[in-house]
Parts: sequence; structure tokens; C-alpha cells
Amino acid sequence: MPDFTWRAAQLDGQLVEGRFEALTPDAVLRHLRERGLTPIKVEDAALAGASGAGALGVARRNRRALRGPVNRADVLALTSELSIMLRAGLALDNALRVLIEMSAKPSVRQMLESVLEDVKGGAPFSRALTTRRALFGDFYINMARSGEASGQMSQVLERLVAHMERLRALRESVVSAALYPAILLVVALLSLVIMLGFVVPQFEKLFKDMGDALPLPTRIIMALGQGFQSYGLALGIGAVLGGWLLWRWLRTPGGKVWWQNRVLRLPILGSLLYKYELTLFARSLGTLLGNGVPLLTGLHIATETVGNMNLRAALAKMAPMVKEGARMVRAMDATQVFEPLAINLVRVGEETGRIGPMMIELAEVLDRDVETGIKRALTLLEPVMILVLGVLIAGIIVSILLGILSVNDLAR
Repeated sequence: MPDFTWRAAQLDGQLVEGRFEALTPDAVLRHLRERGLTPIKVEDAALAGASGAGALGVARRNRRALRGPVNRADVLALTSELSIMLRAGLALDNALRVLIEMSAKPSVRQMLESVLEDVKGGAPFSRALTTRRALFGDFYINMARSGEASGQMSQVLERLVAHMERLRALRESVVSAALYPAILLVVALLSLVIMLGFVVPQFEKLFKDMGDALPLPTRIIMALGQGFQSYGLALGIGAVLGGWLLWRWLRTPGGKVWWQNRVLRLPILGSLLYKYELTLFARSLGTLLGNGVPLLTGLHIATETVGNMNLRAALAKMAPMVKEGARMVRAMDATQVFEPLAINLVRVGEETGRIGPMMIELAEVLDRDVETGIKRALTLLEPVMILVLGVLIAGIIVSILLGILSVNDLAR
């Protein structure tokens, strides 16, 4: 019978470890729960021993991840673990103690210790998070507040984890989609640098005395090669400096608004980013409403999750209209942001009293549109970039060949 090692938390928050023989990991979990323990980790003892030899290498690879401030991944991990412990019956303060003992990242441990101190001092969990608003955000804090009000903190945290994981998956899909075109662009630029900086100058001696007898394409390529060889370093430094200054300017409010305006007007990318931002809004609002957050509060918080300033300004008009008594559908229509499908979904939600589920459904529809659009854009973009790179390199090669042929003609 296999032997398993396990780690669990007692009701007082203390961590305990041990070994247990069972047919499956599920049997170990049942055994621990029957003893009143909250399982944290169950692992095959044989596999654990086999992996011990590589523990030092794994630790070295993960050492860098343990540095730095608390990030989104840390918040997602501790929220998931906290949800499991509360669902298993641990008190909030004991669950926080277990998280502190389990945490290997100093910044996470320090943050949890300060939250625990506030909770022990009598502050609700949501109020303890309020002093760390920059890290958790209004959405997270209001979800926690709704869990306290309903007495269903573990269920609310589960929904919060699902929401955060879905948004992370959406962000990762966008980043992954942009990775391959970025690699192609870098390869294209490096290829041009190599051709103009190292290959073309090799033919300079051959064409040196021909002057105007060279074909026009060859003269253009040779001039570009000479210019690149003479001023390439200065051009490189200028490009880096210009890119840095542009990046700094785009981080200013004016630069950010200018860039976001231009991006939304792009033929394919603009539409995808537009739907991506609306997905964030719809999913956030639906999740908040589904957990008992009032509509006005949910509209304010969901609007803040939108990164595009122009789109956020349009969505911000909804809350004042709803506050004055307008229906949700009318407020959405007044923004001129949503498509008829979105408005019809919310109209059905208003009539049935299910606006929250309809917003989640809208987020799912927009999410699928974004994923499909990304695939189609890549299908179009990849061959176009490859074709452009091939044409540029082929143009350089053909220009050199034309020059060589003209040399042979003169030699005859």
C-alpha cells in the first residue's frame, strides 16, 4: 500500500505533519478531515524522496521569485489558500497564522502579519485590507465586505479566486498572442542590421569605381550600407534614447490618453482591445452584483477596472444616471459604448432581476470574441510579417546581384 506524507492545519492554526498508508490521496484527505484537520498538502512519499535530490536546484530557480514586493500571483495564491481553510472550518485569525507560517516570501509574510494584527485588534477583514488598497484594490475589498455581511466569506473568496484566475488567463492569452509577432519583429530588425552593417559593406570595393554605372537599386543599397556603417552607432543610441523618452511621455496622463486614443482606432487591434476592456468591466460588475454589492457601488468599482481612460470616462456616466433613477439599459445606451447584444442581455437581466448573471454572460461572450479575434489576427499577421521580412532581404540581395551583373557586363 502506498505511503503518503501530509501537512495539515489544526483548528487553532498550528501546522502538523505526518505519514499515512492509503490506496489513494483522497483516502488520506478523508482521514485528515475525520481527525478535524485541514489538509494543506498530500504527496506520495516515494515521489517526495525522489524529488529531494533536485530540491537544491529548484530552490535556486525559485529564489528570485521570493524577492520583491507582493504581486498579483501572491494575492491569488493566498486568496485560494484562505478560501480552502475557511471552508474547512478554521477561524479567520487561525487561517491567517497558517498562511504566515506557510509563506516563504518575506514581503507576503510581513503583509499577512500586519493584516493579522488588525484582525486581532477587532477590525473586520475588509477594513484590514483597506489600508492596503493599492495592493488589493476596491474590487477585492468590496467582495470581502460582502462576504462578511452575508456570512459566506469562504464562498465569496472562491468566486473571487475564479474571477482573478479568469482575468489572469485572459491577460496571459493576450500577452502570449503578442509574443510571436514581437519575436518576428526583432528577427526582422536584426536581419536588416546584419545585412546593411556587415554584408553590404563587403561589396563596396567591388563597386567602388563604377559610380553611376551601377543600377539605381544597387546605389541605394550601397548608400544605406555606408550610412549605416558610418552612423549606425549614433542611430542606435538615438533610437534607444528616443524610445526611452517616448516611453516616459506615454506614462504621463497626456501621453497615456493620446496613445489610448490612437490604439483604439487601429483596424484589428483596436477592436480587440476595446472588447478586452469591456470584458473586464462586465466580469467585475457581474461578480460584484452576484455577491450582494449594490449596483451603484458595483458600477463605480467596475469602471475603475477599465484601463483605457476614454472608455472609463464613458462608462463613468452610467452611475450618475442610475442614481437619478434611470434604468441600467438606458444608462448603457447613453454611453454609446455597448453593442446591441450587450444592451439586450442587460434588458433581459433587468426584467428578470438577474443583471449580475447577465453581465457574466456578456463577459463570456466578449471573452470568446477576444480569443477568436486574436487567433484570426495572428493568422493574418504572421504571414504578412514573414512576407515583409522576405521582401526586404530579397530586395537587398537582388540589388547586390544586379550590381555584380553590371560589373560583368562592363568587364566584357
